[in-house]
Amino acid sequence: MYDLEDLTAFATVMQTGNLTVSARQLDVSKSTVSRRISQLEAQVGQPLLRRQSNRLLPTEAGTLFLSYCQQILSLAEQSRRVLDDLSGEVSGKITAHVHCVFARGWFSRRLEEFLASYPEVHLELRTQLRPPSSPEDTSLCLWLGDVEECGLRQETLGHLPRGIYAHPDYLARHGAPRHPRELSRHAWIDLLGETQQGLQLQHAQEGIYEFMPPSSRLRVDQEVFQSDAIARSQGLGILPDWLVERRLRAHPGTMVRCLNDWHPPAHPIVLLYPFGRLPRKMVSLIDHLRRAVPAAWRTASPAETHVHA
Repeated sequence: MYDLEDLTAFATVMQTGNLTVSARQLDVSKSTVSRRISQLEAQVGQPLLRRQSNRLLPTEAGTLFLSYCQQILSLAEQSRRVLDDLSGEVSGKITAHVHCVFARGWFSRRLEEFLASYPEVHLELRTQLRPPSSPEDTSLCLWLGDVEECGLRQETLGHLPRGIYAHPDYLARHGAPRHPRELSRHAWIDLLGETQQGLQLQHAQEGIYEFMPPSSRLRVDQEVFQSDAIARSQGLGILPDWLVERRLRAHPGTMVRCLNDWHPPAHPIVLLYPFGRLPRKMVSLIDHLRRAVPAAWRTASPAETHVHA
């Protein structure tokens, strides 16, 4: 019988075409992946992969063997899930992917609570800069923002309100905007790609204002970099209120909200996980996260205003 770790290594290399990337995904050394492939080839009796430039490509035998490999791995996973359910215990390894905003604070505390409740569970937490794009990308992911259809179930847990923020010193030098039309004369700290198509700001009486932010001289890919730049008086930007409140508890007076009566759309908090029957440990974690969502996030609508959480 084939070793499941050898089969997993082969399937991963077939997907990535690269030993280094496969080793990183499997969280093992490159030499370990190479050894597992060699063991599998020795058992099969012929080469399964060949090197071309910087990629590993399947031989004819490798292409044929891959479908059987995937069937064996799928059956092994199904049997493991059934046995997990039969045991009635919540145990085993769970890999959770998370938007970088939730890597600290609320989400990490929820995971610690979950581990305390289920001592036989082992959690692996990985941050992501991009949402999943296919079912193979993740087993469980907590994301902030809209997600395109990717073959995973998408459950909206709530919405995270946002606002426009700046450092008091920046506003003292450049003046505080009194209407969204004045934002165009301010420096803008942009999260990559977020406002390229423009931005809607909503007012309870005046309705919606369509705003095209000025070209940003500083564009970043994580909210923590964006908030750092805003806190250093580099300009204005849109941040989740919850993230700012958490920062102000540690660094009072480093940010103030601008245009309090105007509100950008709140970001959805989306939990992504596979369709179909899930193992008991995954169901238990999902239920734990559902119960732990702050009430303010559940009741906030996409156009909701400033909310304390």
